Amino acid sequence: MEKQRKKLLFTMLAIVFASCAFAQGNGTAGINEATQMVTSYFEPATQLIYAIGAVVGLIGGVKVYNKFSSGDPDTSKTAASWFGACIFLIVAATILRSFFL
Repeated sequence: MEKQRKKLLFTMLAIVFASCAFAQGNGTAGINEATQMVTSYFEPATQLIYAIGAVVGLIGGVKVYNKFSSGDPDTSKTAASWFGACIFLIVAATILRSFFL
């Protein structure tokens, strides 16, 4: 009688573990779908960052021109900071895109 209980218990455990093992396959499909969804947003996000960089560049150009026209002594500092900001946006977008895709 005791042997039958042990056999029944081991059989039940084997069935439970087997069903858990089969359930793991669906998790992989979900992770792959989530990865595809995240990577599909990178192209529009990269284009958005490039557009923001262009706007920042135009605003910076106008500010530097105004400072240069008024004879401000720190024009080169302002130009370098705006130029650096534009370069950072472009490089950051490119590096993020290449890193994640």
